[in-house]
Amino acid sequence: MKVLVLGGTGEGRTLAAELVTLGLTVISSLAGRVSSPRLPAGEVRIGGFGGAAGLAEFLAREEISAVVDATHPFAAGMTANAAQACAGTVPLLILRRPAWVPEPGDKWTLVPDIPSAAAILSETSPDTVVLLTTGRQETAAFAPLPQSFILRAVETPDGPLPKRCEVILDRGPFTLEGERELFASRNVQKLVTKNSGGPMTAAKLTAARERGIEVIMVERPPLPLGVPSVTGIDAARSWLEHFR
Repeated sequence: MKVLVLGGTGEGRTLAAELVTLGLTVISSLAGRVSSPRLPAGEVRIGGFGGAAGLAEFLAREEISAVVDATHPFAAGMTANAAQACAGTVPLLILRRPAWVPEPGDKWTLVPDIPSAAAILSETSPDTVVLLTTGRQETAAFAPLPQSFILRAVETPDGPLPKRCEVILDRGPFTLEGERELFASRNVQKLVTKNSGGPMTAAKLTAARERGIEVIMVERPPLPLGVPSVTGIDAARSWLEHFR
């Protein structure tokens, strides 16, 4: 059995390691957006497929038995391509970590996308200090804004930045103590983030709750209709057992 695991997430790496231990042939595909990714067990390929058609060709050429989409919850393009490429030919499962949910004391404002988050900030005082953790590729919507931004990303942003913007290059997991120090030392007054879920970056939500500040939370894009999905490694492994 040969399994294609899409994505360089922690869930994808954990699943790949378990499948290799079980004796399955595993190919993990990484997007290549990070210069030094954490590599999973098994065979690894880096880079795009060339859309749904390219992925379908790869599946046929490599005689893939099943595909697990363990990409980031906001990698909607790759997920859509996988659903199209696998339709009627190769079993596909979406593995997504659980989304964050607000807790007592949280002050969340839910928005559907990045432009909506920027629109909310445009109505706040120009003296507001904003911690921005939406990634290095989606800065353009915030570039025209006068607020003071702290942008945290794994690698240097490749888009336009706000005039007042401090860039912090760092990779999780982030501790609660570290997040408290960041919020206090920079006097963070608002947090903008995506609902990526998972424990590696959740401490910032606790820090925001403790300081009573607003979190502008970008909601996840919807999953393709008709494609099964699970939130845990055990469930993904059990699903694959049906095709052995």
